[in-house]
Amino acid sequence: MNYTITLTDTEKKSLETICIDVDDWITNAATNRARIAKEEIIAKLVAHCNTNSITIATGEDAQVTQAYSLGVVTKATANPPIG
Repeated sequence: MNYTITLTDTEKKSLETICIDVDDWITNAATNRARIAKEEIIAKLVAHCNTNSITIATGEDAQVTQAYSLGVVTKATANPPIG
């Protein structure tokens, strides 16, 4: 999946002081954060399935999908629920 972002000249120049390739840095930041979120989702799914004696799907893609289908996780919203 491809995403496009827009940086001002100043933002680009600023990033160039901390990285060699701005595109690589942005891609790495996004993919690493997605990895962390995936690990958190799978941990929640495992806990939920163990508590409720539910068979866990095989493979990370299937496990993330299962977490959504079981309501263990949902998409972020502008107004997240309290608690």
